[in-house]
Amino acid sequence: MKLRPIVTNLTLKGHVYERLREAITAVDIYSPDADLRLDERSLADQLKVSRTPLRDAIARLEAEGLVAVVPRKGVFLLRKSLDEILEMIVAWAALESMAARMATVHASDAEIASLRKIASKHNDKLSLTRISEYSDDNIQFHLRILEVSHCLLLKSMAEGLFLHMRAVRLRAMGEADRINRSVVDHAEIIEALEARDADEAALKVREHTMRLHEHVRKTWTRLELAQKLNAETA
Repeated sequence: MKLRPIVTNLTLKGHVYERLREAITAVDIYSPDADLRLDERSLADQLKVSRTPLRDAIARLEAEGLVAVVPRKGVFLLRKSLDEILEMIVAWAALESMAARMATVHASDAEIASLRKIASKHNDKLSLTRISEYSDDNIQFHLRILEVSHCLLLKSMAEGLFLHMRAVRLRAMGEADRINRSVVDHAEIIEALEARDADEAALKVREHTMRLHEHVRKTWTRLELAQKLNAETA
């Protein structure tokens, strides 16, 4: 995990927390070969700070359920269990489908057009070499739906799930034929938003997210590292 160094002493604790959370968000924590352990010495060196503000930031991240501090073992990025992942996807489906419904009423034509701009970058059949690029745009697409709903509370609630939803989508995107199915789904979502059809927009978003739910339920049968770490921290 790579971090940008802290260059100012103003509100140092806050800066360290933001940099660390930013870096954690970029990690593919559900990759089968993901390294979940955080090296405090390396993190402090990269940020160019002492251990004290770093540990304050880690404590805050632990309270948010993003990391776990295991006595005599170290600090680990915290995966969700399979059951927790499935519940989280359902919660995201509920939040984003309501956001889509509200977007049909409150989003401007230009805001809806911004979704088409994101989606139009990937109209062709995607190669494996473009999975990472698509994954990033996929996340931006879903966050944009929340933004154009103009409901700050919906967006705030979804941000609490963002770290894990991003990682889940990143891993799942390279499995089966999910990328090309996703491209089709996004086009249908945009068409419903452009038609200002609240029921259809909400349905298409919900169906899209629940396809992810079904894929994870059927294929992610083992998350050993999550289960082991949860047992160690219980």
